[in-house]
Amino acid sequence: MSIVQKSINAIRILSADQIQKANSGHPGLPLGAAPMAYTIWSKMNINPKNPKWINRDRFVLSAGHGSAMLYSLLHLFGFEGMSIDELKNFRQLNSKTPGHPEYGHTAGVEVSTGPLGAGMSNAVGLAIAEQYLASQFNEDNYNIIDHYTYVLGGDGCMMEGITSEAMSLAGTLKLSKLIVFYDSNNITIEGNTDTAFTEDVKKRFESYGFQIIEVDDGNDIDKISSAIDAAKSDKQRPSLIIVKTIIGYGAGKKQGTAGVHGEPLGEEGVSVLRQSLSWDENEPFKISDDIYAHYKTLAQNGEEKENSWNKLFDEYSKKYPDKKSKWDDFFSDKFEKDLSNNEDFWKFADKPNATRASSGEVINKLKDIFPNLLGGSADLAPSNKTLMNNIDYFSPENRAGRNIHFGVRELAMGGIMNGIAIHSCLKIFAGTFFVFSDYIKPMIRLAALMGLPTTYVLTHDSIGVGEDGPTHEPIEQLAMLRTIPNINVFRPCDYTETACAYYSAMTSKHTPTAIALTRQNLKQIPTSSKEALKGGYVIKKEKDNNIDLIIIATGSEVALAIDAAQNLEQENKSVRVVSMPCTNIFDRQDSEYKNSILPNNVRARLAIEAGNTLSMSKYVGLDGKVIGIDTFGASAPANVLFKEFGFTIENVVETAKELL
Repeated sequence: MSIVQKSINAIRILSADQIQKANSGHPGLPLGAAPMAYTIWSKMNINPKNPKWINRDRFVLSAGHGSAMLYSLLHLFGFEGMSIDELKNFRQLNSKTPGHPEYGHTAGVEVSTGPLGAGMSNAVGLAIAEQYLASQFNEDNYNIIDHYTYVLGGDGCMMEGITSEAMSLAGTLKLSKLIVFYDSNNITIEGNTDTAFTEDVKKRFESYGFQIIEVDDGNDIDKISSAIDAAKSDKQRPSLIIVKTIIGYGAGKKQGTAGVHGEPLGEEGVSVLRQSLSWDENEPFKISDDIYAHYKTLAQNGEEKENSWNKLFDEYSKKYPDKKSKWDDFFSDKFEKDLSNNEDFWKFADKPNATRASSGEVINKLKDIFPNLLGGSADLAPSNKTLMNNIDYFSPENRAGRNIHFGVRELAMGGIMNGIAIHSCLKIFAGTFFVFSDYIKPMIRLAALMGLPTTYVLTHDSIGVGEDGPTHEPIEQLAMLRTIPNINVFRPCDYTETACAYYSAMTSKHTPTAIALTRQNLKQIPTSSKEALKGGYVIKKEKDNNIDLIIIATGSEVALAIDAAQNLEQENKSVRVVSMPCTNIFDRQDSEYKNSILPNNVRARLAIEAGNTLSMSKYVGLDGKVIGIDTFGASAPANVLFKEFGFTIENVVETAKELL
């Protein structure tokens, strides 16, 4: 048996051993796709000694349930921290080998994958980032940014709608450095794909604008290698390589069945696998020295490629000092410092304005401060106010464009944003109507899980949408987003708070930001301030030191709260108004600050928010009340709806009096 075949079988054996020891996992994909994965990795530009080398090729395992295969590769290639003991701790607490790959947790894992199809959209984002950075830095004979994005998925990934959305855009943008591997084995958890998936994937991707390459035998590494070469030779189209594999290859009677997809082979099954593969070593996790030596050679090849790149980069830096300076700026915190020192960022016209319009003004200030800022919208830029003026669109003809046409593809947009953000040094925002955050939410969740500072511009919040009616009026979405761990959800009341939301987003290192913005005009509030960066603050002080009532409000209801407070003060009530633009940030403040804003001894509290009452309930306690909306909205002019749902001075005052 050749050393290459032994090295492929090592991936299979280690994967099966991991899953068997954990008594949990998915052996089917690793056994069938090992030759494909080995061939990809043997041709990739990667350096295990420096997993963050900027010009490395990226490998995304969209079918994240096949994580044992990825961990086997990382171990065999010698990535830091991936000892054999980590493989033995597969799926155990605090191991480097969790059930699905986790970015930032395991060296060599490019993105967190598991929800099928998500990795497909991430790969599109990675490919966009590569092309944009190449447009900014490459010069003749100095292709400083020049790498490929490989993504591997199976039948499940191909069924998910996010894959269709993302690959349609990839074809439109002609992302020729994107190479998609389709592990086609015709098996899912429920059995043969004929039960629910009979479409012609080849024709589908052809219609997207992909080059299609077929490999009829998943064990034929020569054909797989030639397919990769053919994919790289096409400079106009992304490529889909369809590889026909046998799920659970070598697993005896389970081979080619749904039974091998998601459960251990069992002791007998592992023994059968070893016999089928002519694997002489019966001890689990035992790999011969010649196999390790072979992988060490492959790893050294990658190290040499980075060394060559480093020499090229040194020459480039000397020949193009301006470009080197720009490079240093992109990969530092210079732009964040520039924002901190930019007084114009906080200036605004003192007139009523929708916060979506204020957002648009802020974005167009940020575009000049952050040349590494990309953004777009799900076909709603004129409405979301997300267009960066005098900036080109990213297109096949212009890779330097920073505006992105995502099309009506909210879910893929979220996944692509994650890919752009995770690549290296780029910042990304994108917009849609707030109600459609439901479509993006799975990708927002993954951004929060991975610690990516992505920014979501969510306009047309609350019943202020008006005539569009309940299908377009977000009610529960604020509460939904706020419950995601590691996210900042802002609902600003005016320009100043909107600027604070973006300041927080642009200086964030590991937390995504969602900004809910109005369609209707709101007046600028003189007392709004940068204190909004603390999540909640006193926007109207009480008359004296004795507080009779605290009114807590967000967004469009802050002005209403202030007007109601002033009305109550005419009746000798001392009322404090707290603006709470970001509950997530406020909740992270220390107890001293929180008590200074919401004193524990003041039990009369009223919260006002045109959305689900869940979020605000924790601030008013058992003795307080929330004026909110726990039903769906209706179709009518916005001013009519606000009155209908009780967002009036009269109702706020009456409710406050009941509390007092």
